[in-house]
Amino acid sequence: MSTFDEILPNLTKIFYLFQEDVTKMKPILVNRDLNGRVRLIVDEKWEDDESQQIALDNIAQKIQEELGSHAYPAQQAVLFEPDIDDFLKRESCFQLEGASDVFVIDRLAVESNWSHISSLRLSVPRTVFFSIKGGVGRSTALAATAWALAEQGKKVLVLDLDLESPGLSSALLPEDRRPSYGITDWLVEDLVDNGDAVFEHMVATSALSHNGEILVVPAHGANPGEYIAKLGRVWMPKIDGDGKRHSWSDRLCRLLGALEARWKPDVTLIDSRAGIDEVASACITELSASTILLFAVDGDQTWSGYRMLFKHWRKTGVVRDIRERLQIVGAMIPEVGTEDYVEGLLERAWDIFSEELYDEVPAGKVSGEEGVWSYDQSDESAPHYPWVVKWHRSFAVLKSLHGRLKGIDHEMVRVLFGPLIAGVELSIETDGGSQ
Repeated sequence: MSTFDEILPNLTKIFYLFQEDVTKMKPILVNRDLNGRVRLIVDEKWEDDESQQIALDNIAQKIQEELGSHAYPAQQAVLFEPDIDDFLKRESCFQLEGASDVFVIDRLAVESNWSHISSLRLSVPRTVFFSIKGGVGRSTALAATAWALAEQGKKVLVLDLDLESPGLSSALLPEDRRPSYGITDWLVEDLVDNGDAVFEHMVATSALSHNGEILVVPAHGANPGEYIAKLGRVWMPKIDGDGKRHSWSDRLCRLLGALEARWKPDVTLIDSRAGIDEVASACITELSASTILLFAVDGDQTWSGYRMLFKHWRKTGVVRDIRERLQIVGAMIPEVGTEDYVEGLLERAWDIFSEELYDEVPAGKVSGEEGVWSYDQSDESAPHYPWVVKWHRSFAVLKSLHGRLKGIDHEMVRVLFGPLIAGVELSIETDGGSQ
């Protein structure tokens, strides 16, 4: 019996058997519905073509035989579309591996779309702090980075998009400085065209920096109110007066653009939800971030998670759109056995980058040569080479971080977060110079 993971490999084999007919009818779309069942979509001109109708019947029968429960009955397995090329342009899809004329449309129960990578913006540099698992010091590192950048005189906009586990604002704002509203409030109010009621009251300035500014947009306001009820609505799409549908990530992008236009920061730092969910998908693929920091501890859970994500990007054909924005951050590097730990982290990171993201280096060429996106394991400029963040007990608890940053000296921050801060500084300089 065929399982979900065998759907696409089996389809590749089937279409290879009918290669001549597939080439004639191209493009052919595979619609994989919410239940994981497969139907074909082809141009309606083939509906009255007797020879191609026979071919479609044979293909549908073969799909039913091979996929079993994941196939519609052969007589229901083919849909006809009046303008297949226009339909293909409107849908989010990817090419079936090994079948150049076949494209897969995946219908998902959630709004997240890890297969769509938004183009880079030519405005404010955006950096996303992301991790496969929580508890790796990601939010603490973001707070320290924001502090260091502001100490250089920069205006830093910070968004707490870890909506289901908020807390970053407590690291940067004491309770008496927190704004009345937050991101969740705006997303809910926007559904009824009332976003302006909270927009001017969802940003607060941290008192930590004396040279620049840290503008904090929390997940919720000083009084969370009915936060659980609101959280259950933030993911809702919005239908405007013209009947146009706006996904929650579209609305989030609009909010971020409005915040940047209103407060004009030099850089925006975004704290993403950990894991592979809707919030993380929007942060990484929809917000046009130029730098995506992948926090990692050297454990199987971390690397298996990143490998799954990288494999998906490679399978769906978007790997070239995302890979140059990625950077591994070695999180919570232990105080004892530091050198061996970092070496192990580097080796594991290089393994998955070289296998899933980097180009194969043809004979006669070397890594980094024009047309070959690949790096040697020891190349410190490579995205797999970790920007190190050291663990320190005084920075281990986010709740106490505000007071810690308030009294800490620059040297301590540089010792613990130096490579990360330097890397973000360079990325801002590079992005700013290309605008």
